[in-house]
Amino acid sequence: MEILKTAAAGTLESSDCLVTVEPGEGIHLDLSSSVMNQYGRQIKATVLSTLERLGVENASVTVVDKGALDCTLKARVECAVFRSNGTSASNIPWGGAVR
Repeated sequence: MEILKTAAAGTLESSDCLVTVEPGEGIHLDLSSSVMNQYGRQIKATVLSTLERLGVENASVTVVDKGALDCTLKARVECAVFRSNGTSASNIPWGGAVR
C-alpha cells in the first residue's frame, strides 16, 4: 500500500496514541512513549509488523504513545495508512489485510 499524503489517527489522551504517516523513502519510525523503557521494543515491533502486513514499504511514521495497548496501536496505524491513500469505509479490505 502506498502512502500518498500525510494523515493521522488517534489522540494524545491517556491509553491512546497519535500516529502520523507521511510519504518517505523506506520505513522511518520516530517513536516517543511514556512507557518507552518498559515497552518500547514491543511498540516498535507492533507498528512495524502492522505496516508490513498492510504492504507499506515507503513511509515516515511518527508515533506519540501514551500507554496504548497493542490493539490500539494496530488500529491507529491502519487508520492513518488508509486515510493517507484515500481508502474509505466502503473499500477497506475487511477480512483481508485488516486482521
